[in-house]
Amino acid sequence: MSEPDKPSTTHFGYREVPVADKQKLVGEVFSSVAGKYDLMNDLMSLGIHRVWKRYFVGTAQVKKGDRVLDLAGGTGDIAALLKERVGDDGEVVLGDINAGMLNVGRDRMTDRGNVRGLEYVQCNAEKLPFPDRSFDLVTIAFGLRNVTDKDAALREMLRVLKIGGQARVLEFSQVQAPWFKPVYDFHSFKVLPQLGKLFANDADSYQYLAESIRQHPPQEELKAMMQAAGFERCDYKNLNAGIVAIHAGYRT
Repeated sequence: MSEPDKPSTTHFGYREVPVADKQKLVGEVFSSVAGKYDLMNDLMSLGIHRVWKRYFVGTAQVKKGDRVLDLAGGTGDIAALLKERVGDDGEVVLGDINAGMLNVGRDRMTDRGNVRGLEYVQCNAEKLPFPDRSFDLVTIAFGLRNVTDKDAALREMLRVLKIGGQARVLEFSQVQAPWFKPVYDFHSFKVLPQLGKLFANDADSYQYLAESIRQHPPQEELKAMMQAAGFERCDYKNLNAGIVAIHAGYRT
């Protein structure tokens, strides 16, 4: 039986673009905002992203001595928190497809004195350059929505997990409170691009990021995608009325 044809186009924000072009377009966005990435997250979340990230790592299945992969690792926020959890005997691999983001992350980690037990790899989440069963935990925070083939990325996350290992996804999701949706939309589409223009001289990238959140699979759909990829015991937890959600699944 032949495999179904893959779609020739995909979304880039609200635009429909050829599948082959999305990776390049997303790369241009993050090359543009790499130096202002933390400011971007502050503007998008009103600073609450720092609390979300701490909760995300604090509730992860990870212990001293573990080997952990953080995909779309950006400027190193998650990797730094994970390094505290795995200790000197553990290892954190920070992976990102964008060289500019990876360089910013490495420089920030080095400036903080975080050197031992850290590795930096430029990689595509859809085709990870690691052997099967390499990691005790795989995380991706605010990155899955920018991946062209999310199903392929989830399958790769499962492949590189050890038996019993956990995958965790932190991502902007679908707001659950009806009264809050108009407020959230106003901030996303009216306020955020203007703040991006004011603080980063880049309104277009911030417009894309707001649109990409709306195009990302909502909670139940992403849970089903993780199950289809082969994860067991899949579940999610909404934070701040579903502005973000933490999804988790296990390799058994």
